[in-house]
Amino acid sequence: MYFCVFGFLKRHIIKQIGSRRIRKPFQIVGEDRSTAAADDYIYEDDSVKRSILSSPLVEFSSVYSATNNFSEKLGEGGFGPVFKGILPDGQEIAIKRLSKTSAQGLEEFKNEVTVLSKLQHRNLVRLFGCCVHGEEKMMVYEYMPNKSLDSFIFNESKRLVLGWSLRYKIIQGIGRGLLYLHQDSRLKIIHRDLKASNVLLDDDFSPKISDFGMARIFGEHQLQDLTRRIVGTYGYISPEYAMEGKFSDKSDVFSFGVLVLEIVSGRRNSSLLDDEWSMNLLGYAWTLWKEGSVSELIDPLMGATYAYDEACRCVQVGLLCVQEVPAERPAMPLVLRMLSGDAAIPSPKQAAFFVGRAPRLPPADDSSNTESGNQLTCTDLQGR
Repeated sequence: MYFCVFGFLKRHIIKQIGSRRIRKPFQIVGEDRSTAAADDYIYEDDSVKRSILSSPLVEFSSVYSATNNFSEKLGEGGFGPVFKGILPDGQEIAIKRLSKTSAQGLEEFKNEVTVLSKLQHRNLVRLFGCCVHGEEKMMVYEYMPNKSLDSFIFNESKRLVLGWSLRYKIIQGIGRGLLYLHQDSRLKIIHRDLKASNVLLDDDFSPKISDFGMARIFGEHQLQDLTRRIVGTYGYISPEYAMEGKFSDKSDVFSFGVLVLEIVSGRRNSSLLDDEWSMNLLGYAWTLWKEGSVSELIDPLMGATYAYDEACRCVQVGLLCVQEVPAERPAMPLVLRMLSGDAAIPSPKQAAFFVGRAPRLPPADDSSNTESGNQLTCTDLQGR
């Protein structure tokens, strides 16, 4: 009885999302016809079985046909390349395919399928199904025509499209997605790799958080966890995670703060460099805020069309999110209230990873130098 009910539900889900299970697979050039179907491989590992059965299955032949032999590549991430596909009914999809050279693998695949199959929110990317076929491991997603946020926000020509209203919409949408992960979903999820390239944009430029291969599920009352394996991206990793391996919802808040400052300024966290001073975006934003010159941080490509009060509010909230001490960073419910102007915003302290280089001083034996003093230097941590 259980298997009958499960089979009915599974077929119903597949029908609802538009996936197609091909009973008589198309002929595949170069494919061993004697190779077992995707389903035959799933049960070799019980943990894989439990993960995969939580998501509808898609036959390899269907993926192969939809992508026209993986002919249209959309991009590539840590897991592997992403291809565009079109189902027989015309529905566009995106297929993420595990690369043979990827540092990620089965664990990240299981993790993403497990997490996304249990979550549904307008600001999270939607997983349609997955495919396991021999060494092949693929995930089928909704197609995002505007690709990722970084392809716009860090591109001078494309950035012109993102006026202030769109940027403000993107900031709030990412915040709502994080709030859902941390508090409103059935599971408490810590993303651990929130960054501009992991935020996808649909045709209306609504943001959708993607790439949950590094995400972790927390218990209902769990506050933090500890790991010896630090994952994520330099520039977005919180100090307690980078230094001690501790991560929590406040680690995601830190990453969100970096994203907010990048969206407002149109600059990467590591992009600021000139002859006399060198600092990351966090240090630059903090310096300008302290001097009352926030307008210098705001992307000049927006011209004078932006809402100054909203932009300044975002900068202040972004700086609060990147505080050194996790307890001094606001939780996402308060972040969203402050962004919308429904809560008072306290003054931030110096941002974490404040990095700067003082102007070059004359040589110590220069007789013309009559000044003396102690110099404090800060070292920027760089990944190997």
